[in-house]
Amino acid sequence: MLKKTRFSVAAALALSVSATAAFADNIKIAFIDPLSGAFAATGTNGVHQYEFAAETLVNAKGGVLGGQMFEIVPFDNKVSPKESLIQLQVAIDQGIRFIAQGNSSGVAHAITDAVNKHNARNPESRVLFLNYSAVDPALTNDDCNFWHFRFDANADIKMDALTDVIKTNDKIKKVYIIGQDYSFGKAVAAAAVRFLAEKRPDIEIVGNELHPIGKVKDFTPYARKIVAAGADAVITGNWGADMLNLGKAVIESGYKGPIYTYYAAGSGITAAFGEAGKGVIRLVAEGQINPPVSGEAKAYIDAYIAKYPDGNVDQPRITNVISMLAKAIDAAGTATDVVAVAKKLESMKSDNLFGGTVYMRPQDHQLIQDVHIEAHTNEGVTYDYDKSGYGLVVESTVEMAGMDSPTSCKMERP
Repeated sequence: MLKKTRFSVAAALALSVSATAAFADNIKIAFIDPLSGAFAATGTNGVHQYEFAAETLVNAKGGVLGGQMFEIVPFDNKVSPKESLIQLQVAIDQGIRFIAQGNSSGVAHAITDAVNKHNARNPESRVLFLNYSAVDPALTNDDCNFWHFRFDANADIKMDALTDVIKTNDKIKKVYIIGQDYSFGKAVAAAAVRFLAEKRPDIEIVGNELHPIGKVKDFTPYARKIVAAGADAVITGNWGADMLNLGKAVIESGYKGPIYTYYAAGSGITAAFGEAGKGVIRLVAEGQINPPVSGEAKAYIDAYIAKYPDGNVDQPRITNVISMLAKAIDAAGTATDVVAVAKKLESMKSDNLFGGTVYMRPQDHQLIQDVHIEAHTNEGVTYDYDKSGYGLVVESTVEMAGMDSPTSCKMERP
């Protein structure tokens, strides 16, 4: 009996060592985004979508490189560029080679600059930056670099699609532009002014202002200015709590026109708008949820909701990040030589689980994909958000949006 006990302990120790070794072999992806504070809901939903995509699209299929699994490692950056750089260094010190971030272009600028400098100084521990949602155009233009890949359509591509819709609406004579006071908010405003001037020079811009990001508790004064200006349409790139609070204030002020947005869905936003947002909220986005494009997409969403009953698949581009990274690693035959992985990501074409084909443009590392204009509604909704009965339904699509869009990127390659 004693021998049997000793053998069992030894076996358990052996299994423990084996499990630890297997765990150490996981290919880790650092998720650096807000997990506390005003934007915690956005970040938490995002990390859940990363974890589910990694498990479903990669690990459940046997992993990559003959059996290595993806592991998502969350880091709370509090939407602070300074905190993000601290967390980036922690991730690098842990040997993580792939960095995912998306909420705040200000943070993305800090990370891409830091990654570029780190990789130049430390060729033995280079990392790749997988930007899934920070859409300041500069990141794939003047501020581009080889280590940065963007999986969301940039602000210019999205505004081009939005203003195509505005162009056809003769009722819109006055537009109010409002956004968060940082690089992305400024980029959205600049794009709106430029595209409206090109497509509808008759439209008067009756307001163009920025507010502090994540610090405005009551947007009523802004809403009153929008109504007083006689705006027929509002354009905003706000996200997270700033989108929710701005939208509610504008709608509650009596405004009845369309609000054209980039991120007005999920993370409690859809539930907060409810019936009041119907016919008002329009969103430009990638990835079609309603109606589902295929049985595979429907099964994926069903499985996600089963695991996260209070969650939403509101950032479908995350599936492209995970699936394309897996393909690139397998094609490169390595997860440690990130130069080889990056070269496989460049020019990659891939089927999008949520419709169409995506293409990683090699000259600037901007993912080209279908872009949709979607309406907040409770009609024709297979999958609602926030258990609200309301969701987003595709109204129109620009296929492979931005394929021929210009870029000022002059990429230096290793």
